[in-house]
Amino acid sequence: MTIVHKTTKSALIIIVLTLGSKLLGFIRETLIAAKFGSGSETDAFFIALTVTSLITTLIMTAITTTFVPLLSEIETKEGKKSKIYHVNNMLNIIIIASIVMMFLAWFLSPLIIKFMARGFDGEQFNLAVTLTRIGLPIILLSSLIGSLTGFLHSEQRYKSSAAIGFPLNFIYIFFLLFLATSYGIVGLMITAVIATLSQIFIQIPEARKAGFRFKFVFDIKDKYIKKVFLLSVPVLIGVAVNDINIIINKTLASNLVSGSISALNYADKLKGLILGVFVSAIITVIFPLLSDEFNSDNIKDMKKIMRRGVNLIFLITIPATIGLVVLATPIIQVAFERGAFTPNDTIMTASALVFYSLGLLAAALRLLLIRVYFSLQNTRTPMLNGILFVGLNIILNLILVRYMAHRGLAFATSISNTIATLLMFYGLKREIGSLGIKEYITVFIKIGLASIIMGLVMYIVYNVLYSILEVSILSNFISLLVAMGLGFIIYGILCYLFKVEEVRYIVKKIRERFLTLFKNN
Repeated sequence: MTIVHKTTKSALIIIVLTLGSKLLGFIRETLIAAKFGSGSETDAFFIALTVTSLITTLIMTAITTTFVPLLSEIETKEGKKSKIYHVNNMLNIIIIASIVMMFLAWFLSPLIIKFMARGFDGEQFNLAVTLTRIGLPIILLSSLIGSLTGFLHSEQRYKSSAAIGFPLNFIYIFFLLFLATSYGIVGLMITAVIATLSQIFIQIPEARKAGFRFKFVFDIKDKYIKKVFLLSVPVLIGVAVNDINIIINKTLASNLVSGSISALNYADKLKGLILGVFVSAIITVIFPLLSDEFNSDNIKDMKKIMRRGVNLIFLITIPATIGLVVLATPIIQVAFERGAFTPNDTIMTASALVFYSLGLLAAALRLLLIRVYFSLQNTRTPMLNGILFVGLNIILNLILVRYMAHRGLAFATSISNTIATLLMFYGLKREIGSLGIKEYITVFIKIGLASIIMGLVMYIVYNVLYSILEVSILSNFISLLVAMGLGFIIYGILCYLFKVEEVRYIVKKIRERFLTLFKNN
């Protein structure tokens, strides 16, 4: 199987598994918006959730980006049994470290909230501290999930990691439908902890199939563990620096009108739906392949794998950007505008979504390029790039928030992402030689042209249908669905006619399946 076929097929499998999970997550967010709206309570909740997610992101990113290549190296040199031994050692060390961090975060919660949300005071401040403390077990649970994910990805097993959102979202949705009125925002944070716990039970069966058995091993002198921590230092700094961007956005937003934090959060969730479903699938498949080629000293094939990853990201994020910009308001209306979520909340969230969307392509490419650097065992460059990204973002935040309010915070993130991504491409070219930029530009132009035509069609179809149908939630949904469906079909046809290889491969496989079914019948 060729690289493009293998990468595309594997990514499609993960996309299918992840899509259902992310759609449930989207329903979860709409229910949160409907039940709690966009105000001081949700601002406190999202700030508290950010505190735990910042810490867990640090741990999980460090594990998955440094541990996967190292586990491949261990298995090659010492075999599967040794690999499992080292997984257990890492797992136990991470558990103990997480417990220590939980205790520290408990006592430091008031200071953390003061730092992250300067505009909070009184009841809102106290609520944010309480919610943060309730959510601290997420740190430990996410550490376990990250360790198991690293092991499973090293085994090229992706199904459970792609499906762990199902139990999490089912638990959230159950609470929001039946218990939210009784237990309120505090109950929502307790639900977040229980939902995170449920994810572990999805991973355990697949880990056991891969040969994993838990044993208590604790050896901080282990040479591989030392190597993981050594490689993790730049990763942790890079992630921490990027997380500062989130803190700065929310801190500045806390000084704006009520609901600004929630508007940014809901808009970011929609942008994250694209990154979480499609882009993460591509990166998940490509990262182990990149590591394997580097360990085999095969830079030529490594570049080919990277090129396919970039092309797939073009294929997904360019039309997504056009679609989100053109249909931002109806998308927010259909997704969130009900219950406590008002038309004014829609306006705020839609404007944030437009400016976040402008950096969607850069954000996706940057995620891929970070993995390329990690596969080269270069964790220093992404760290320095992250520092530059945040420094630039701080400057742009302080400038744009004065003129564009919360929209300026979203726009600053997009501009910073774009500049940081271009610099990463330049640095990679210096490290491994020519990247085939001409081919990238050719594919970008083809997909960009198809996306612009798609956007025009969607805009016209939506507005014509919406003007014909009666004004209602249903007619808005129908207009949006028809416009997006027709736009997607036209986009696919144009990409096929423009000879985009990945699209031609998908069409070929669909044709083969239909022919097989026809022959069997």
